[in-house]
Amino acid sequence: MVEKTMSYTSILREYLILTKPGIVTLVLITTLGGIYIGSRGDLDPVLVFWTLLGTGLAAAGSAVVNMVLDRDIDSLMARTSERPLPRGAVSPRGAFLFGVSLIALSFVVLALLVNLTAAALAMVASFSYVVLYTLLLKRRTPIATEIGGISGALPPVIGYVAGSGELDIRAFVLFLIMFMWQPPHFWVLALKYRDDYAKAGVPTLPVVRGVFTTKIKTLLYTVSLLPLSLVPYAIGMTGKLYFITALIISLVYTGYTLVFIFSKRDYSMKLFFFSIIYIAVLFSMMVFDLVKG
Repeated sequence: MVEKTMSYTSILREYLILTKPGIVTLVLITTLGGIYIGSRGDLDPVLVFWTLLGTGLAAAGSAVVNMVLDRDIDSLMARTSERPLPRGAVSPRGAFLFGVSLIALSFVVLALLVNLTAAALAMVASFSYVVLYTLLLKRRTPIATEIGGISGALPPVIGYVAGSGELDIRAFVLFLIMFMWQPPHFWVLALKYRDDYAKAGVPTLPVVRGVFTTKIKTLLYTVSLLPLSLVPYAIGMTGKLYFITALIISLVYTGYTLVFIFSKRDYSMKLFFFSIIYIAVLFSMMVFDLVKG
């Protein structure tokens, strides 16, 4: 009986790994921020629960299907070779059905318990990640990184639509900030694992264009975030405290990137982790300094 219990527990753990809990957590944080901003701080706990559940299911399901489609190249890279599918701990068919079921359940939850716009946006996020990014572009062009940013930029928009019931300029600003943040965040990590990606035949920017070009594009995107991060204040979405914080942290982010550009290092995990702190602080301050009305 104990052996069977351990076996079931092990299987559940493997399926949980397939959902990429770390990424789902970041998705839920940005979604919650979107809900708060969309509702002007007037949170409905029930609505928050169903929105986070539905969005989390979509993100988890997309991650699972992504792993199914990428299982061959995952087995070639040291960073991903110990994932459940390359190890044979989970069957591709079982994982695929699991992933698709999570995505389908996400649509049902959001459509019935939140609103149809939020449900549609969640499906667009899943489609852009699974089909556009993973299936069509990832193995063909480095542009996949930018296109793949669509899926990661939609969670706060889903939250905003859930909280406000509409799509407007504020939702678009949230989307743009997340969309422009993702490529430089990923490229710093891609620089570290460029040999892995090259071995697997994945044409990431560092593999195709080299270290210097990747550094320059990282800087261009980071610099673009500075004025973009100030737009929430410019449209009356946030107050002066957000403006000051966004300006300072964006300047620091740009400075960190400049130091990296002129260094002889091929990658910087400090810059990678700072990019996470950057987006977390930005969204936290939007919530904290939200102009209600």
